[in-house]
Amino acid sequence: MRLKILYHDGCFDGAASAAVFTRFYREKRALAAQDTIAYQGLSHAGSGPLPGELFDGDINAIVDFRYATDARLNWWFDHHVSSFPNPGEEAHFRADKSGQKFHDPTAKSCTRFIARTLEERFGFDTAPLAELIHWAEIIDGALFPDPTTAVQLEQPALKLMLVIEASPGPDFIPRLIGDLMERPLADIVSLPYVAARLGPIYERHLQIVELVRSRARIDRGVVFYDVADQTLGSINKFIPYELFPEARYTVAVSRGPSRAKISVGSNPWFPTRRTHDLARICERFGGGGHPVVGAVSYPVGEVERARADAETIVRQLQDDWERARLAT
Repeated sequence: MRLKILYHDGCFDGAASAAVFTRFYREKRALAAQDTIAYQGLSHAGSGPLPGELFDGDINAIVDFRYATDARLNWWFDHHVSSFPNPGEEAHFRADKSGQKFHDPTAKSCTRFIARTLEERFGFDTAPLAELIHWAEIIDGALFPDPTTAVQLEQPALKLMLVIEASPGPDFIPRLIGDLMERPLADIVSLPYVAARLGPIYERHLQIVELVRSRARIDRGVVFYDVADQTLGSINKFIPYELFPEARYTVAVSRGPSRAKISVGSNPWFPTRRTHDLARICERFGGGGHPVVGAVSYPVGEVERARADAETIVRQLQDDWERARLAT
């Protein structure tokens, strides 16, 4: 038997969700010695139906990613508000009678949502994974005490977040998932295959902090920066709020090895309530996410289209900020 787990790639919550589900399946479904587990990361590159060739396991699961109507999907857990971007997907989910597909858009992290669901419905003991679940909730829910904590990355979990978000090759995160199931996070950071990547990635992080500092500008409550002239991959989304504590929103254009990207975020430390659902804004351009943070992906050669769409998003957020200011 081959278990296939599809997870949100380049995301601490995605890797942690895969680790929790794998341990559950191993313990509660009694995998045999000859059974195998395969992992594959998924990214938000377009909002069309997920390709059928993804579901090539005997048992297929998706964690921390959008829904698929494919009959071969056996398990599904997600907490994004943009989980059903295509017609008929939400109705298909609601009609499902398997008892193995779950959605909670109010959950801060998919990891804790999965853990709670598996504990309540299937009697899974989540205590050995408490540290991992705790940090997934903090990281994906942006529950840091301040932006400096989120940018300086002193805790082992935050160092792992940095490495995971850098997506260092197709084999790294699947290997890491196995250790997330079994080891304390401080021990994982010290493992040679992690430590060897962490040093250069952390130095790169410090360079990116300075690059964003030189490019970012704030206007009417919105920070905007464009670093798509460089191939950077993941960028810590909290940097703008350390630079501009008064910012309400951030819009950024970046480019990685395989895609261009708009990132849209809201300041979790801003003193008044957010007025926008950023996932819905991103959905208009083929992206998605959560009410507090969203993204849109483009083919790597379509940076100019990403820039034009980002300008539209910035203008909307600025105009609404201005209207709110005049109303007070």
